[in-house]
Amino acid sequence: MSLIAFLISLVVAGALFGALGRLAIPGPNPMTIGMTILVGIVGSFIGGLIGSALGAGAAVIFVLEVLGAAGVVYFMQRRGAGAR
Repeated sequence: MSLIAFLISLVVAGALFGALGRLAIPGPNPMTIGMTILVGIVGSFIGGLIGSALGAGAAVIFVLEVLGAAGVVYFMQRRGAGAR
């Protein structure tokens, strides 16, 4: 896979997991699309590492990646609410 294809797939996966993670957490999420992509990338990385360490299948890893992104969104919301 070329570097450009890898970067495009990373952005698309980040957008998907970030959007699903934002949907999983109720309340307003005033994030830009760039922040959503970064949240998705970080969440999928965390979930993928956990799933790989557990030896889970692809479906379980997918769920863990969404939960990872939701956890990052939750952390960002809590941190933002505490700063006010």
